[in-house]
Amino acid sequence: MRMIWRSSLRGAVALGLIGSMGLQAGAQASSQSQAREQAQAAAAKAQAAQDDSGPLAGATPAQLAGIAKDNSRHFGDDPEDGGPIATDLSPKLTPVAVDKVMRKVADWQLERAEPYFDRIWTWSVLYSGFMAASESLGDPKYRDAMERMSQKYDWQVRSHLPDADDQSVGQTYLELYLLKKDPAMIAPLKAELDALLASPRVAKNPGPNKPIVWWWCDALFMAPPVWARMYAATGDKKYITYMDEEFAKTSKLLYSKEDHLYARDISYLTKTEKNGKKMYWSRGEGWVMGGLARTLEYLPKGDPARLKYERQLKEMAVAVAKAQGPDGLWRAGMLDPASYSVAEVSGSALMTYGLAWGVNHHLLSAKLYRPVIEKAWAGMLQHVYADGRLGGIQQTGAEPAPFRPTASYTYGVGGFLLAGTEVKHLGSHRIRVVGHKH
Repeated sequence: MRMIWRSSLRGAVALGLIGSMGLQAGAQASSQSQAREQAQAAAAKAQAAQDDSGPLAGATPAQLAGIAKDNSRHFGDDPEDGGPIATDLSPKLTPVAVDKVMRKVADWQLERAEPYFDRIWTWSVLYSGFMAASESLGDPKYRDAMERMSQKYDWQVRSHLPDADDQSVGQTYLELYLLKKDPAMIAPLKAELDALLASPRVAKNPGPNKPIVWWWCDALFMAPPVWARMYAATGDKKYITYMDEEFAKTSKLLYSKEDHLYARDISYLTKTEKNGKKMYWSRGEGWVMGGLARTLEYLPKGDPARLKYERQLKEMAVAVAKAQGPDGLWRAGMLDPASYSVAEVSGSALMTYGLAWGVNHHLLSAKLYRPVIEKAWAGMLQHVYADGRLGGIQQTGAEPAPFRPTASYTYGVGGFLLAGTEVKHLGSHRIRVVGHKH
């Protein structure tokens, strides 16, 4: 039965890819609609063939279709066999040990990913990780790849009046600008942010679950760090004012003052897990904690909202530490780990990044959180394969879902590299000062 399931799933993925490629044959319906139908049909066939014991057991046809779609768009893949887990890596937080891990993962990802670089958020999170890795490792090759990507797209964002996801690539443009001070690097992005400032503050595609601009918690990683960096680049506080106001709206809408965690969006405020507890998605919490760290890094010391951001990072740190698993990692469903057999690395990496950043900047207690961070880093290393693949990354989505242990996607690698840079600082005792980074 297991072999039947595997071959059916391989066929399902292949059908999804063949279907999406064959849409150019002149069918009457739009190519996007046909691709979606092909992927869903393939996933349904796979679902009908699978048994109850595999890691994708219980996955819906739509979830399986999502995996096939992510793979076809080169965000990553989830092979049946990723090969052996790396045995030459040390979980010690020494610079040498951390550097070896980061380089192994970054090199594997860069070689595989660069031919498919794009400006969608799945890529821009990876770019942030590459920028951090270049600085941490003292190796310009990752940053050079980011400059090639930026030049390829003429420093443009993905859309006019971009939403948070489409703004996110601007983090890399701005970080390159802050190194080289070439105005051409940020001119298109600045024009788009200025256009947003002059536009009504509504979601790009308004709907009943989108009452504000940053209506989903992921947005707090994608957008605020862009606005904070634009302030650093220009010195104009209008960017900080906008960011503070919109962040406050998202926090008011989605942040639980009791649980100190974020709902993914308002449709999840009342959703629960199988055990009856509220549904909090680990990657969603990671997006927020990572976003807080990346925003605070460039926020003016005297910003009136700084204390609110710092307090929220501290509150979330307590909540996520309590939910940490015995293996050091977090499951996709934060409060119902028994329902998710595979540890989720992208959320774990982003939360580890936020925790380590907080300790390194004196916001979190090293005594309390260093053991949490050490355990998380050691746990993530159990998902690094011998060739450099980082597994355990859930496909794109909005909530906890099944995935294979081998699953590796760009944004999870980006989060891991960000975590590595802060873990390295923690291990080398180079505690940094909170304040506006220039």
